[in-house]
Amino acid sequence: MEGNFEEQNKLPELKLDAKQAQGFLSFFKTLPTDSRAVRFFDRKDYYTAHGDNSVFIAKTYYHTTTALRQLGSGTNALSSVSISKNMFETIVRDLLLERNDHTVELYEGSGSNWRLVKAGSPGNIGSFEDVLFANNEMQDTPVVVSLFPNFQESRCVIGIAYVDLTRRVLGLAEFLDDSRFTNLESSLIALGAKECIFPAESGKSSECKSLYDSLERCAVMITERKRHEFKGRDLDSDLKRLVKGNIEPVRDLISGFDLATPALGALLSYSELLSDEGNYGNFTVRRYDIGGFMRLDSAAMRALNVMESKTDANKNFSLFGLMNRTCTAGMGKRLLHMWLKQPLVDLNEIKTRLDTVQCFVDEAGLRQDLRQHLKRISDLERLVRSLERRKGGLQHIIKLYQSTIRLPFIKTALQQYTGEFSSLISKKYLKKLEALTDEDHLGKFIELVEYSVDLDQLENGEYMISASYDTTLSSLKDQKELLEQQIHDLHKKTAMELDLQVDKALKLDKTTQFGHVFRITKKEEPKIRKKLTTQFVVLETRKDGVKFTNTKLKKLGDQYQSVVEDYRSCQRELVDRVVQTVASFSEVFEELAGLLSDMDVLLSFADLAASCPTPYCRPEVTSSDVGDIVLEGSRHPCVEAQDWVNFIPNDCRLMRGKSWFQIVTGPNMGGKSTFIRQVGVIVLMAQVGSFVPCDKASISIRDCIFARVGAGDCQLRGVSTFMQEMLETASILKGATDRSLIIIDELGRGTSTYDGFGLAWAICEHLVQVKKAPTLFATHFHELTALAQANSEVAVNTVGVANFHVSAHIDTESRKLTMLYKVEPGACDQSFGIHVAEFANFPESVVALAREKAAELEDFSPSSMVINNEESGKRKSMEDDPEEVSRGAARAHKFLKEFAEMPLDKMELKDSLQRVREMKEELEKDAADCHWLKQFM
Repeated sequence: MEGNFEEQNKLPELKLDAKQAQGFLSFFKTLPTDSRAVRFFDRKDYYTAHGDNSVFIAKTYYHTTTALRQLGSGTNALSSVSISKNMFETIVRDLLLERNDHTVELYEGSGSNWRLVKAGSPGNIGSFEDVLFANNEMQDTPVVVSLFPNFQESRCVIGIAYVDLTRRVLGLAEFLDDSRFTNLESSLIALGAKECIFPAESGKSSECKSLYDSLERCAVMITERKRHEFKGRDLDSDLKRLVKGNIEPVRDLISGFDLATPALGALLSYSELLSDEGNYGNFTVRRYDIGGFMRLDSAAMRALNVMESKTDANKNFSLFGLMNRTCTAGMGKRLLHMWLKQPLVDLNEIKTRLDTVQCFVDEAGLRQDLRQHLKRISDLERLVRSLERRKGGLQHIIKLYQSTIRLPFIKTALQQYTGEFSSLISKKYLKKLEALTDEDHLGKFIELVEYSVDLDQLENGEYMISASYDTTLSSLKDQKELLEQQIHDLHKKTAMELDLQVDKALKLDKTTQFGHVFRITKKEEPKIRKKLTTQFVVLETRKDGVKFTNTKLKKLGDQYQSVVEDYRSCQRELVDRVVQTVASFSEVFEELAGLLSDMDVLLSFADLAASCPTPYCRPEVTSSDVGDIVLEGSRHPCVEAQDWVNFIPNDCRLMRGKSWFQIVTGPNMGGKSTFIRQVGVIVLMAQVGSFVPCDKASISIRDCIFARVGAGDCQLRGVSTFMQEMLETASILKGATDRSLIIIDELGRGTSTYDGFGLAWAICEHLVQVKKAPTLFATHFHELTALAQANSEVAVNTVGVANFHVSAHIDTESRKLTMLYKVEPGACDQSFGIHVAEFANFPESVVALAREKAAELEDFSPSSMVINNEESGKRKSMEDDPEEVSRGAARAHKFLKEFAEMPLDKMELKDSLQRVREMKEELEKDAADCHWLKQFM
């Protein structure tokens, strides 16, 4: 909004006389109170907002209250702000596309007579599309979701229905969810929900709070509706009007749901689909399968930087920004948005996408030709939708026509390809294109447009029906041209009679006020003044000259105006008829839009893979129950794309039974977070169907990616940093399966060292022993590295726990720390936090005291990290080796576990003490040859 400061100095003047102001004030008082609604009033040349809305706009968008004006006086005075048309577009775009806390209403009228002409919300932007996307492409598809929950003890059954107005799809689903609503959250993310309607008072406050928290994490607007709206009574008749084709399969589908049907009933009522006849017979209904895609919750989307953010320094900061090299106008971007939120889990579908990408990578000529042709393709989905809603005109039809005539070039390029994947390309694209463009489909459309539209007039920017299309129109055009010629002849004749040169001295003008008139300059007027007063009627004398007419010109002008109006009326009728005919091709264009946007996104993947300075590789993908996750020379795609980065690649080998659970330790700023995130990003990219930034990659399909990284307070919801951390971890513990991928960074730092370590150890053990999912766990609790040995000794290490560290080099003389950013096997026992403090130029006295205190508190072994200096070995005391530490920690863990499992509430005090003494004696025996265990005791 920074660029809008100049707008502040160009505020339109609020021009209302006393009567208009009083009438408006009377109307404004009748409006219902709605804290979420931002109301705009169209005053032809500018817009206004009033009351609390005006204060909100002044503070949020003008950044000053000096923009406010008072309408009326005294106690009736109303705060107001005037808004230019450009600023109006900026504000509406922000309210509906960026924020999720307001609805928008637009009123037209004057005095005390105003009516609501447009209403929109983040999930329903249809009526404002002309404002939102006049100069911008539609990058995302807003979806409205309706929820109907049924709470049962510690779980909840949820029925959902959703509507995608761009693709004309209604969807339903029912599923069981846990107390953290992990399934609901991943479904909302996958659907791209912007708004959620919800029955008021649908459960206990505690149950609803958890559900509301889940919705807030997904950044959806919550709209409560009365419970009686959630009914499925009239659903059959409503769907019969909306659904295209046979209603019977839809009835069969609906009958299988209990909770989703009332949700759908409320959704149809809220979205007012039935009030627009353009929706009739245009919707499809489908079942949404929550297991059909990889599940991603809001924490994972945020951690992996999947979608763009306002804070991104450039487009390559997000995965979407990096991968978006689409060429079509909006369609490809929207499909990429959807694919990134819905990674595939079906092996065959993934391989099909990868085969197509490989074809486009290998054939650079084909890729470049197709991309050039796709740049000429308009947003077919939005154009067709406008025509179906009868809001489109000839301009929309011409854009469809111009896109359609590019298809033969695309077909030719595809036909010329004879490589390894020719059968796939033929089946996926070529045969479908041939079917869509035959004489019975788009061939008919092209013929219709070329016959009905005057294409020659396009060069003049005019969109008109061809006169040859209709006999009445042809007759009116002939009359219009005849009258134009007669007026032109009269102009010549009058010039000869007045002895003036045609067009130089005597001009023929056409005005809105007088129609056709003659005009001479004031300089020429004295020469013909006598004739002017006797033979003509002077209409107007101004600086630009004298305008006059006579009986003949007036008569011809009136006839001409009448014919022009008839001609325009006939044009409008014929345009409506042509639009109605073209709308019948909607199914063909929707199928074509799906095909071209699919091609566009896969070409985008291929262009990224081939043009990156370090090329991407094709991942080998296996089903979720076999194979490992092995990434050789892996890189973070977004980080390596930054101009200032020379990225150091790393290997990652998540192997079943060996290193399925990896604990990553190492210095602050050493690259741990980047490493574990890049693994998640690469797995997601592979399951979307893209090549990945590796030298070689093998990936076992994951059904979900869970991520717990970074720290962020949510104080507005009363959630501290540590509580947020625990809530996100709870989602992992409840929702993860052995087919998920888990990424955890710095768990347990928001509380005391001992509590944090205890939680981290317990969570690790649970993930290893119960969830058994591949996990990357980055931590500064170096004691956790003993987990590998501990699990090995208690014989439960079926998953395989392995230690890795990010390496660094310390110069012993200067004590300077150099990050090497390489991930290597083995544990690291220090995080070099004090060295990082030195980087930040802490005072020497503070650093020295920190070293002293750290030495006093240190009770774990020194670093097992390789330090590239011979003298450092002499200066560092190696009291315990890592193997001894691991063995001792495992024995200590066994002691603590046995103690924790003692049934003290059932044992006599004497027996309890006796058993503890025995356990202590056993521990002392084991500690005889273990220095670390002695320290522990």
